[in-house]
Amino acid sequence: MHIFILTLGSRGDVQPYVALGQGLKKAGHQVTLCTSARFEPFITAHGLNYGYMNDEMMALMDSTQGRELMENTTNLWEIIKATRRLSQQVAPMQHRMLHDSWEATTAAQPDLIIFHPKAYGGPHFAEKLGIPVMMAVPLPMLVPTAEHANMGFPALPLGGWYNKLTYHLVNTLMAFSAGKPVKTWRQTHHMPRQAKFDILHTHTGEPIPVLHCYSTHVAPAPSDWPEHAVATGYWFLEQQETWQPASELKDFLAAGAPPVYVGFGSMAGRNPQRLTQIVIDALQQAEVRGIIATGWGGLTTDTLPKTIFKIDQASHDWLFPRMAAVVHHGGAGTTAAGLRAGRPTVICPFFGDQPFWGQRVQALGVGSKPIPQKQLTVESLATTIREVTTNPAIGQNAAALGKALQQEDGIATAIQRIEAVGQPSR
Repeated sequence: MHIFILTLGSRGDVQPYVALGQGLKKAGHQVTLCTSARFEPFITAHGLNYGYMNDEMMALMDSTQGRELMENTTNLWEIIKATRRLSQQVAPMQHRMLHDSWEATTAAQPDLIIFHPKAYGGPHFAEKLGIPVMMAVPLPMLVPTAEHANMGFPALPLGGWYNKLTYHLVNTLMAFSAGKPVKTWRQTHHMPRQAKFDILHTHTGEPIPVLHCYSTHVAPAPSDWPEHAVATGYWFLEQQETWQPASELKDFLAAGAPPVYVGFGSMAGRNPQRLTQIVIDALQQAEVRGIIATGWGGLTTDTLPKTIFKIDQASHDWLFPRMAAVVHHGGAGTTAAGLRAGRPTVICPFFGDQPFWGQRVQALGVGSKPIPQKQLTVESLATTIREVTTNPAIGQNAAALGKALQQEDGIATAIQRIEAVGQPSR
């Protein structure tokens, strides 16, 4: 089959799909991955075809306005308000995103489309081409369950009706954001009018198969999920065999006790310098060695004490097993890498799904209570670092979870599902 993967977002929204694409290619399939243009070298370097999409959405998130958005949208109601504020600016970008991703789809002429819900054109493109479609999502956010509320809502003792309602409201919010651009695209391409925007069903009302690319060891699958929704296990991009550390990094690691990794990906809010200074002071106060990852604009520094080493970026599967603990923003991919390495975790969430993963880390006993970025201080971070690096129970729990995750093959499970759904259309 020729499989078209459509995703949108930060590196954490791209890397798992690259890993899946590599697995599909090894299984004999042709793969094209369409996402923001900034990731084209990353995608082609891993042997996949690239489908063009403009970089406007990512540029917005990198802007001062975008950084403010990340700092101030910590719950659903703030997200709704932010969506309204940005709607006029984002709407033209949504139309162009749909245009670009459709052009890439038609150029590829795929047999099956796999889409991230942020790239919501996937089901409509599949309908136009008459091919199957599947959703792939790195968090349990869209498929309703009566067992717990959506992660954007408080957990209230109101029963299953309330829990299911929270998912309906999230899908309604998606319709508010994406419904008009999709409606326009369908009209432009002579598609029948949809009764309503529905990310979970095809135009005929059939449920769209959903692959959740995380482990049930970390977030158990609800017992009332339908058969077409499954958590496959994580999709890891193995880089240890191809990535080589700099000699300076190897020398630093060999010179003392295992350090604590600190990195926030592309996220640092409006004041990266302030956040970096908090990290440096906290590592020193906790009396531990540290590695600070500055890549993708998350942290910035020029001068460091001898006990702290700066890297741009590194292969997580090589670096994390060598750490005493990992401190990060709680992106799904970074969380997964730290947990699979068996290292204690500290999550300092900004927004979105990051607080959810922080809560899961705490509930599993493999790390600390999350420290929201607005509450992050030198004292709170230093105290938490000392806790996770000295508490034997946390270390033992983290090691046990790491072994369980290392035994999973989420990509193989996903490929079985994909091959069961996809049939060549030509």
